[in-house]
Amino acid sequence: MNPEVARLRQAITDLGPAERVVDPAVYRRILTAASFEEPDRVPIWDFIDSWPIYQRFAPGETDPTQATAKVFNGLGIDLCRSVYIPLAPGAQSEQPHVEFSGATRWWVDKPIKTLDDLRNYQVPEYTEEQAWQWVHHHVVARDVFAPETLLVPCDGVGFHGAYGLMGLELFSYALYDCPAEVERIVEGLNHHAVLRAKVFAEMKPGPIFFYGDDIAYKQRPMFSPEVMHRLFYPNLKRLCDILNAAGIMVPFHTDGYIMDIADDLLDTGIRGLNPIEPLAGNDIGELKRRYGDRLVLIGNIDCSQTLPLGSVEDVRRAVRECLRAAGHGGGLFIGSSSEIVPATPVENILAFYEACHEYGTYPLNV
Repeated sequence: MNPEVARLRQAITDLGPAERVVDPAVYRRILTAASFEEPDRVPIWDFIDSWPIYQRFAPGETDPTQATAKVFNGLGIDLCRSVYIPLAPGAQSEQPHVEFSGATRWWVDKPIKTLDDLRNYQVPEYTEEQAWQWVHHHVVARDVFAPETLLVPCDGVGFHGAYGLMGLELFSYALYDCPAEVERIVEGLNHHAVLRAKVFAEMKPGPIFFYGDDIAYKQRPMFSPEVMHRLFYPNLKRLCDILNAAGIMVPFHTDGYIMDIADDLLDTGIRGLNPIEPLAGNDIGELKRRYGDRLVLIGNIDCSQTLPLGSVEDVRRAVRECLRAAGHGGGLFIGSSSEIVPATPVENILAFYEACHEYGTYPLNV
């Protein structure tokens, strides 16, 4: 065995599983809801891009992991999917400032600008050792969030990564002009994710592994069923098979309208769906009726209008409506319909999570 892999394996073993470090009440709350039973309270899941909130709970903190942990701990949020530091108002950054639990958005500069670039592009090499480093990075960060919040690893399937390398316009042409080259890149990026999933499944440092690839617009999917069945669903299923076999729950994230493709997503093996944007046409009550004992529903409080532009009472009302539609019987992690955006007033953010605690306690009184 590679000596560095052996060292990382031992380090992850020494850090232990999440249940060793996460507060038992929080851990039980998450697993009970994920088992479609009612815990003490509906778990809260979110992602926050708010400089004022970071300054309120983590003033002066420059370490992304420490800052994010302080914010989520301070707000009483049970699950977090990313380590993040927002940009200060007016600040500029030449580098991506999001850290997806150890993954990097190395495609941000769009290195593929023509079809010839696509034909010549080689997916960066990714080794087993790098996969072990990725998981170790996550577990170290996980322990900073503990015991109040469970940090969930977040990764991509490879499909979004592929179109991120070239932009959607060129990707759309390439699907027809260079389909084999597109498939080569998607498969190559998916292989990176497979290596990470295998390490996580072997070590089991947490009960949940989150994937996010945007595949839908508001009101409709972004790609044809043929493209999805050829390039996306099999790659997501490959990852779910690895993690499900280890007893690890897989939620999947895509913005946009998913009502018409929920069955296809469920067939890949996912067990959670995020963020269920209401203004994209998604009906969380209908999803609860269809999949209430098979899919954990995650998110749903509108982050584009209600949270940034509504009143405090509008926010509280939205929380009650979500709980009324999908909270009974477990199977809900409440949160925003993607993330808390920078324009969201502090008073609305505080009211949001206060309402989740107030109204989300079982038995629900909404």
